[in-house]
This record gives sequence, structure tokens and C-alpha cells, in this order.
Amino acid sequence: MAVERLRVLRELADRGTVVAVAAALSMTPSAVSQQLKVLAREAGVTLLEPDGRRVRLTDAGRALVVRADEVLAAMDRAVAEMAHYRGSPRGRVRVAVFPSGGALLLPHVLPGMLDSGVEVVARDEDVPPSEVARLLADYDVVLTHRDERAAPIADPRVATRVLMREPIDVVVAPTHRLAGRSAVAPEELADETWLSVRGGFPVDDVLRSIATVTGVQPRIAQRLNDFRVIETLVAIGYGVALMPRYAVGHPDLAVLRLSGVRAARMYELATRPRADARPAITAVLAAFETAATWVTADSGTVREKNTAAPV
Repeated sequence: MAVERLRVLRELADRGTVVAVAAALSMTPSAVSQQLKVLAREAGVTLLEPDGRRVRLTDAGRALVVRADEVLAAMDRAVAEMAHYRGSPRGRVRVAVFPSGGALLLPHVLPGMLDSGVEVVARDEDVPPSEVARLLADYDVVLTHRDERAAPIADPRVATRVLMREPIDVVVAPTHRLAGRSAVAPEELADETWLSVRGGFPVDDVLRSIATVTGVQPRIAQRLNDFRVIETLVAIGYGVALMPRYAVGHPDLAVLRLSGVRAARMYELATRPRADARPAITAVLAAFETAATWVTADSGTVREKNTAAPV
């Protein structure tokens, strides 16, 4: 089976349609379909079946995609080994980051990679963990986050490593009845009006945990995925909010630790399995780990230096 045809099959698994694969690989849809037919003949099994006006992978097709990942990873390792003999790591690494994580870590990652021979191309992608596998169609490394009680991504085509833990706190206006406190229990928040993020993100998961503890469904006035906007509204007394500790930047907000509930988000780095065999990707992963160690060493210092950021 030809390696390039395996790549076409993997792209179909990642992108879902022949048209999307054609656009990604600069091919025509008919050329993509032809490559997939040839691959099926080479494999000796049916790889695709009709799904309305589209096609989908059969069980054999899905199994072959996993093997295609292994073959293509081996090809990448071969390229990386040759690069090693040329004194690398070198090359381009595409990185996706959720915005507030990028605001926290990229200022430490990117300067450190400037003279490494590795070109880091970073983009912000504001998606829940369930979308990480899709992002890996276009990125080598994805910085993602999840509620600390949620299970890691369970996908044989995704490898993850925990990077750091960030507590989630309650923020209120300086005139709020709870301002001046260092901590607050969930029961004391039952009657509050909340500003939250969209469903599927860690902050919203913690808010649902508060609802479980109090037995009261939270009254959510707005759902906004930009912490700068949330902070500004909280500061004028529009409502209260949950915010990751290192994302708080508004000088007037009162920050209270949430007691009685596990409230934190876990930062994780996701790649394709065995992608870290490429020296360039290994260097980028190490840079993120160093940055995470620095920012978690002194949360008070980080909070003073960090500005508010989107989710």
C-alpha cells in the first residue's frame, strides 16, 4: 500500500468528506476518490461505505487508519533522524492553543525557540476537548484544557500529557457582599447571578458542580468566551463568575477561593501518537513544560504580571 494513499485515507478520517480532503491536499475530489479506490484494491477489503450523499469508513477502514498513523509517524521519524544528522532539531511545528492558555504560556515558549532552528507557528483555537482530534489534522501540537475531574481524551489516535493544573476561583465586584473574604462555600452562591462560558469548557463544568452541591440550578445571565469581557461585567456588579486563577487581570476584582468543590482545569498537550519522536516537536513540548513550571512556581507573581485573556 502506497504511503501517499494512506495519507489520503487518514485525511478522510480527520476531515470527514472527500471535498475537504481534496482542499487540504490540493487535489481534485475525483483524484481523492480514485486514490481511495486504489488503496481498497491494494488492501483487498472494503474501506468505505455509502452514508447518504457521502462516504464513511468501514471497520476495516478505521483499523487501517490507525496503522496509517503508525506508518506516517515512522516516515516522520525517518525524516527527523536524517535531520538529526544535520544538527537539528529543525523544521516547522504547528501549534494550536486555547486563548487564555496561549496568553499565559506563549510569552515564555516563543522567545525561547527563536534560536533553536525550530519555527513555531501558533494559532488560537477555542474548542472543547472533544474537538482536539479534529485539530490534529492541521496542527502538530494542541494545547487543550479540561476539568480536573474529567477523564483524559480517550482516542487511539491522540496522545496527551498533563502540563499543569490551574485553580478556578470565584470573582466578584469590590462592592459585593463577599468582597474581602478569602474563600466562599458553594452554598453561599446559590442566589447569585452568573456570567459563564459556553458549555463544554472547564469553567462551566465547575459551575455545574456547584449546582450539584447546592441543589440550585445557577441563574446564568450571559455566556461569553472572553474572560476580559466577563471581568469587566463582574467589576461593575453585573454578576459573579468563575475564572481560572492565572487569567484574572482586572485590578478591582475580589478573588475568592472556592471551598468544598474540586475546582481547577488541567492543561494538556495533545499530539499524534509517537509524534514526539520528531526532535522539533520534542523541543516544543519541552518548551511548554518549562513555561508551565515557571508560571506555576509563584501564582501571586504570575497574577501581577498576567493580563486578562480570552478562554
